[in-house]
Amino acid sequence: MDRRDVRPRHQQIAADLRALIMAGEMAPGSQLPSTQQLVERFSAANATIQRALSALKREGFVYSEVGKGVYVRDKQPFVVDVAAYLPPSSGYSHTLLEVAEVRPPAEVRAALGLADAAKAILRRRLLSRDGEPLELSLSYYPAIIAAGTPLAKRGRIPGGAPEILAELGYPQRDFVDRLSARLPTAEEFEVLELPADVPVLRQFRVVCSDGRVPVEVSILVKGAHLYELQYYQEIPGPGRS
Repeated sequence: MDRRDVRPRHQQIAADLRALIMAGEMAPGSQLPSTQQLVERFSAANATIQRALSALKREGFVYSEVGKGVYVRDKQPFVVDVAAYLPPSSGYSHTLLEVAEVRPPAEVRAALGLADAAKAILRRRLLSRDGEPLELSLSYYPAIIAAGTPLAKRGRIPGGAPEILAELGYPQRDFVDRLSARLPTAEEFEVLELPADVPVLRQFRVVCSDGRVPVEVSILVKGAHLYELQYYQEIPGPGRS
């Protein structure tokens, strides 16, 4: 199939430079080629190069020093270990934005096995790292399980949702993530303080208890420009049971 890239030229150039930075071909702290060198390299106008660099600056991939040049960001992306619960640690903080009993979206009802009119407890939180917004999370728990428990009340839960669910007889045993990417909603754009035109990573997580009973659905949204998800899984092989 013959399909040409019809994006504006500055977006194409920004994409190429972004890919090189993410691949480590342009090391943190290193200086980018001069504007004239980029003009020649990409056969583009000076204004086009400047628009590409401006986009990368907004996204945090590069920064400029007056009278010196443009440099690759000197900090690496946040690598977020995927886990059902992230315990409090240095630099990380949660802000509880909302707790409410709601009729959850259709995909959440289906994942939790809820009837059309059934309710769920929603806990909406913002995860930050060193003061920078990292992730917007919406966690849903069947009201038949969570109503009247700490999950339905405002305030921090020591040990997190896993501890409360275990006390209720629903220990978390496993979870499945579905990952997708899309442009942010207005709320996500504002809360996560995203640059323009940056997509978000969306994790749709279903957490199950014994007997594969679903007890939680979380929708985790984070900007795709500065963050990476890290998964670990052992590979069965000779000598492993």
